Amino acid sequence: MRFVPRFVPKTLLARTFLLIAALMLLSVLAWFAIFLTYEREPRARQISQMVASVVNLTRTSLVSARAEARRDLLRELSDREGIRIYPAESDDRVAPLPEHAFLRRVEELLQERLGPDTRITLELNKERSLFASFSIADDDYWIALPIERIERIFPAQWIGWGIAAIMLSLIGAWLIMFRVTRPLKALERAAAEIGRGRRPAPVDEHGPEEIETLAIAFNRMNSDLARLDDDRALILAGISHDLRTPLTRLRMEIEMTAADEATRDGMAADVEEMDRTIGQFLDFARTNQQSDGGEALADTDLAALLAELAEQYRRRGFAVSLAPTFSAESLKVRPKALRRAIANLIDNALRHAGADQPIELALNRTGKEIHLDVRDRGPGIPAAETERLKLPFTRLEAARSNAVGAGLGLAIVERVALAHGGRLDLLPREDGATGLLARITVLAD
Repeated sequence: MRFVPRFVPKTLLARTFLLIAALMLLSVLAWFAIFLTYEREPRARQISQMVASVVNLTRTSLVSARAEARRDLLRELSDREGIRIYPAESDDRVAPLPEHAFLRRVEELLQERLGPDTRITLELNKERSLFASFSIADDDYWIALPIERIERIFPAQWIGWGIAAIMLSLIGAWLIMFRVTRPLKALERAAAEIGRGRRPAPVDEHGPEEIETLAIAFNRMNSDLARLDDDRALILAGISHDLRTPLTRLRMEIEMTAADEATRDGMAADVEEMDRTIGQFLDFARTNQQSDGGEALADTDLAALLAELAEQYRRRGFAVSLAPTFSAESLKVRPKALRRAIANLIDNALRHAGADQPIELALNRTGKEIHLDVRDRGPGIPAAETERLKLPFTRLEAARSNAVGAGLGLAIVERVALAHGGRLDLLPREDGATGLLARITVLAD
């Protein structure tokens, strides 16, 4: 099985949604990068043109103004436009321009407009502003503009609209994937019902073309499987029913024959074994029908059911006991089918462990799971053979030379367990003793 990290979601809906969300986020980032790339040149030209215009106008104003009016002019520029003029000194601490492609491009364009000696910086003598150098005659100056003039300001509504667009896109993606995965979940539930031995209702055959085709094929398969089960059950029931008539005649002829008593007993035992085998065929046919032959669910005291079965086998001379159990509440089950399944497990235990060996019935609960156990002291079953023995008409290799029955007992029990939403487990004894623990698990409400 391929390893999947724990942080990766398991459902198709979650995985596809996260994939679409990641792709959308990357797409937004890519478009933002494209916007920044194509917006950089026009913005750099605009700022360089603005700075060059301010420098040229300031230079012209200072040159044209009378000497006694220049101080007032500088104060006016500072108060109204936020523009300040500083004479360049040899000991000025000029911070180097950051390695930013946009600022480098602004400097290149200013040098084209104002001359190759033009410099810009964002910090002069620890003061933060946009500084650009210029000359008047042989004197050098710095002009300082508010740094906000080159900063990009994103309006708050841009962020709001961007988040809204992303959220709407993600909601749309989730709705699309939900519409795709909903019929798949319905198919998953229906397939699980088939796996439990039930017959689910046909799934909806509407939706995208691929989903619709899949639903139609699934419904056809479900119908074919149901028809196959019904045909097989009908054949088994018909054959088994027809065989019981000649068996009844054989019993009568055995009683009337002149053979010795030992021969009659042997022949009667063979007839009884044939009758039990036919009974297994009939039980298997019933478990193939919807809801186990139409039996309805009924509130059943499982502890009382086990006690009644144990008493029936004790009256027949078998050492079947009931282990101490909890007082179980009533549970909705199909009592006849469950009784037949437990009786099959008891018969298997008596057959393989020995009729003189003790059999113990137990009732336990773990969370929402209720366990009905049949414990014997026989040779047990190898762990590698447990699943194979649940199949119809299968036995252990060692048992074939002395095989009795049709090999349908465990298959019948498993079908009954699946019909109750549970399972059949064949386990070693929990107390370390030799033997087998056959456990039917059903789910409490």
